[in-house]
Amino acid sequence: MPESIRTTGIAATAPATATTGSASDAELLAQTAIAVRDAGSALRERFGDVVRYETREELMGALAANDDVALDILRPRLALLRPDARLVEDELAGGALPPGEWWVLDPAEGNVNHLHALPEWAVTATLVRDNQPVLTAVHLPLTGETYTALAGAGAHLDGRPLHVSPTTDLGLSLVATSQARPDEVETVVRRIGSSITSMLFDALVVRTSVPATLHLLNVAAGRIDAFWQFAGARADLLPGALLVTEAGGRISDAEGRPWTPQSESFLAAAPGVHTAAVTTLSR
Repeated sequence: MPESIRTTGIAATAPATATTGSASDAELLAQTAIAVRDAGSALRERFGDVVRYETREELMGALAANDDVALDILRPRLALLRPDARLVEDELAGGALPPGEWWVLDPAEGNVNHLHALPEWAVTATLVRDNQPVLTAVHLPLTGETYTALAGAGAHLDGRPLHVSPTTDLGLSLVATSQARPDEVETVVRRIGSSITSMLFDALVVRTSVPATLHLLNVAAGRIDAFWQFAGARADLLPGALLVTEAGGRISDAEGRPWTPQSESFLAAAPGVHTAAVTTLSR
């Protein structure tokens, strides 16, 4: 990605532009939520038995088949809602986006879990405007829950406001992180391992699983007190980052600096434990 592309931090979300307006963004969010629910329903029909595969090629084919089912619903719906917005379908991509509006999608977040008949998976769609997340909708088909956030208007679970935890003691906190990708570089994998060890000393409970978005939903809902990750992709982090921010949480990199999609680490936490989490992750 060219270095001239501008990116800004998520914490200071920009207001809706004059050409869109907050009211139209609210309606856009409502329609986006319907789209992810419908895509989730299609994936739920494919859920049940464990999908067996013997090679990486067979695995990739099974993952792509799930993605295509959801994208066949999301693409035309989102194009109709925002004809000039471009679409990012590569959920593993990172870094800043060119200026303008982009849909950042993860059509089957937690796709491997879906193939293994595990319940932790979702469908996500996030609208990014000039590298600021404007709105996001995350649907969990097996529970029927839909999490939404609109910049400046809060985060909600099926219409009910979300608030991060009031916890102020990391030693009493549930914290979580996500596994490295299978092709991640060794330095990142080792950094994840050392961070887990540090948190095992300082936090009450450490959870490690995929996908990242589901941990971030729990941070926004006050069920988990902090989530961190090294590296990561836009589609992994943007939906939950907006939800946590709008629920009153703090977003940074692992060293406490402002987070952008180009950052090498990510931390979302309740305000009362954010500083302590930074200290633990910086050891």
